[in-house]
Amino acid sequence: MLSNLRTSWLSIRTVPHRRTYPGKQVLQRKFGIRAEINFVNVEEAKKLTADDGYVIVDVRDKSQFDRAHIKSCYHVPLFIQNEDNDLGTIIKRTVHNNFSGLFFGLPFTKPNPEFVQSVKAQFSPQTKLLLVCQEGLRSAAAADKLEKAGFENIACITSGLQSVKPGTFESVGSGELQDAGKAGLVQIQGKISAVLGTVLICAYLFITLFPDQAEKLLQMVPSS
Repeated sequence: MLSNLRTSWLSIRTVPHRRTYPGKQVLQRKFGIRAEINFVNVEEAKKLTADDGYVIVDVRDKSQFDRAHIKSCYHVPLFIQNEDNDLGTIIKRTVHNNFSGLFFGLPFTKPNPEFVQSVKAQFSPQTKLLLVCQEGLRSAAAADKLEKAGFENIACITSGLQSVKPGTFESVGSGELQDAGKAGLVQIQGKISAVLGTVLICAYLFITLFPDQAEKLLQMVPSS
């Protein structure tokens, strides 16, 4: 029995009818089946793929996917590397790379504009999809997008691959699925300098809250 398994439900919309009569607007009701998303634990997810024909779609970014992923899964990232070169993006990328990137190994990304279309190109709306990410947040967001796009059978692992014990799924990569989100200095030294971390956080907040002033300061820096 799946925990948090939701079934499809009937949606009713009242919309104006195309035919009109003098002084009146005729309304009609449209009926349709709208799917909902199934949130399952790791054991239930394993059963869905082994017994119920669910296809695994990994929506993590490329760096985490390369560290470890479930064998024979499909990779369609919800976020992709942000290589835009406008000044605002350059400032944000610089701060990110010197904080989240350096300490946690997180890439600087942006939403993948082709996510839904990429999934549609590979699967029909009736395909049973198990969406996975590292913590469960991206897969839930991806599931919402696909549900709105007409996919009817979607499941997500509630807490993501970080909750998958070694050996549960056959995996590919240099590490374990549950550790694929760990990189950077956090993995190397465990504890980070509180002083350096505070400085970087303050810098990030300054640029986020006062982008105009940050841009002026950046323009004052001599170019090499």
